[in-house]
Amino acid sequence: MRIARTDSGQASVELLALLPALGVAIALAWQALVAGETWWLATVAAREAARAAAIGGDPDRAARAASAALPSPFAAGARVRVGRDGTATVRLPIPAVVGGVGLGSATGRARMEPQR
Repeated sequence: MRIARTDSGQASVELLALLPALGVAIALAWQALVAGETWWLATVAAREAARAAAIGGDPDRAARAASAALPSPFAAGARVRVGRDGTATVRLPIPAVVGGVGLGSATGRARMEPQR
């Protein structure tokens, strides 16, 4: 009895072995993009909150209206705080791409002089 030794199908086996690693790499890259977007939205919302506080408006409402009314995954856990010096701090939770694991939060800060 003779056993054939060929490389037929080797590429398919290697591709199947590589697919899980490729999937994890894509998920991690996507999560990094979501974290960056969260930081950007927090910064924009903080700027709007600081602007509203500087002119005597409602900073919380302005922060939530920023960036086309913060998308629901971000707005649900948004925390807005304005200090006595006019510094607005907005903290947004970073949504998980896969699973419901808490990934922390992104914080944006901005300050504007009162315009009263």
